[in-house]
Amino acid sequence: MRRSLRLRRWQKDALDRFETTDRRDFLTVATPGAGKTTFALTAALRDLATHPHRRMIVVAPTQHLKHQWAAAGAEFGLHLEPEWGSSDGFPSDMHGVVVTYQQIASSGRALRGPADDAFVILDEIHHAGSERAWGSGIATAFEFAARRLQLSGTPFRSDQDPIPFVEYNFDEAVAHYTYGYGEALEDGGVVRPVFFPAIGGHMEWTAPDGAEMAASFEDVLDRTASSQRLRTALSPDGEWLPAVIDQAHEQLLRIRETQRDAGALAIAMDVDHARSIARLLRQRHGVEATVATSDDPLASERIGEFADSGDPWIVAVRMVSEGVDVPRLRVGIYATNTVTELFFRQAVGRLVRWHGPQRRQKAFMFIPDDIRIRTFSVQLAQQRTHSLRRREENGEQPPVELDQVPGGDDEQLSLFQAISATPADSDPSSVFDDAHPEDLIHDQVEDLTLEIELAPPPPLRGGGSEGATSTVTVSRTQRKRELRQGNADRVRMITHLTGLTPEVINARLNQEAGVTAVGDATIRELEARLRAADRWIDQL
Repeated sequence: MRRSLRLRRWQKDALDRFETTDRRDFLTVATPGAGKTTFALTAALRDLATHPHRRMIVVAPTQHLKHQWAAAGAEFGLHLEPEWGSSDGFPSDMHGVVVTYQQIASSGRALRGPADDAFVILDEIHHAGSERAWGSGIATAFEFAARRLQLSGTPFRSDQDPIPFVEYNFDEAVAHYTYGYGEALEDGGVVRPVFFPAIGGHMEWTAPDGAEMAASFEDVLDRTASSQRLRTALSPDGEWLPAVIDQAHEQLLRIRETQRDAGALAIAMDVDHARSIARLLRQRHGVEATVATSDDPLASERIGEFADSGDPWIVAVRMVSEGVDVPRLRVGIYATNTVTELFFRQAVGRLVRWHGPQRRQKAFMFIPDDIRIRTFSVQLAQQRTHSLRRREENGEQPPVELDQVPGGDDEQLSLFQAISATPADSDPSSVFDDAHPEDLIHDQVEDLTLEIELAPPPPLRGGGSEGATSTVTVSRTQRKRELRQGNADRVRMITHLTGLTPEVINARLNQEAGVTAVGDATIRELEARLRAADRWIDQL
């Protein structure tokens, strides 16, 4: 029997583009929370329905995601084995298997035969570039696959070793379909607007050479000292981290007044740090937080139990930073010293998924006011603000607010340790006052979805595709404004990291991108300049 499936517009558009191309490799970049899994499983089911002999293989970044993919596949009638091992034969009673990139590194040849003429989904494909063996493994295993559908939550670069099956324009991966955070916000009912309260403070620490150091987040430091300052702020023994936990928990309690099961996520530096954050939550707020760390064999089960519960807090080390679906998360603390744009975007992605019937669903990621992290948040905030501004200009909502926590005076809390971290005094209540709901409000989300016919999995055969609809895009003026701001942010970051003057940095970037002046540059030139800046930062 046939059944119908309701897809979002972007999913239907991407599906049509995928099914009408004759290329074996197809990279889809879609913002976290947009529904990449539903899109990919729909594409797989329709392909297998017309090619009943084909097997299906999904490659995921983590053990937990293997089980998540298997559960999602079951809802489509696709049976995927998440416990497959290289010593096992390909299961004859399943449509396919789910493996990790780490497994592929050592078991690529074991899958080479079963993967011939298979439908392969490479989830969060950028992971294949983090280990050379991972890239070699997927190249070996899937050389003769019939279709290779690649997914990523954010644009990515090649770094050193290009990822097999990915097309590049210089070092930038070329996506065949892209659905950004700003587009998802404007479509409505897909993702939440996320706000980034940036918490300042004053830190003191002893450097490895014995020198006593002191600085606030406003002070310009080199890369090494900046990292030491950030680690000091994140120390559970100082005052900065407990104060941020207090503010985040207060915000969570506000949200839980209208969404009783709303949850919060703290992303920690390491296992000991995660346990310290859980201890602070218990001591200061009487909360028993779920702790999920990579060294815990039951971590996946703990995450699953948290997702299905109404518990307030989960503390994790990377385990919940990418791909894990806990839609009720509304508050986050970025308490890790992992400072890369890709990791930050994936962490924020845990908070963006639209959940339930509520019309107002803003989320908050509390961040250290570190220039690097702030730069990443500004890029996302600009997309969010663009969508909110457009609705404000159309008279559909009150004016938008800023991300900064309003400050009182500049007096710092007393220092009580040789190594200390004290937050800047602030009263965050007005930023989070629900009397000013600047969220996107959508009364007819269903109008943005389209229905398709879906055939059962093999051995039955399925039908064809339907027409596509266009996605929402920003204006050329807005795009230039965003690119100029992005270029300015990169110049500030390079200044902090190198000590060079902005004049020197701008001259070099202009020369590399062929730009005479930023104000006169085209979109293509501004994009080239931004890429040049990112390459420079990556080399520092």
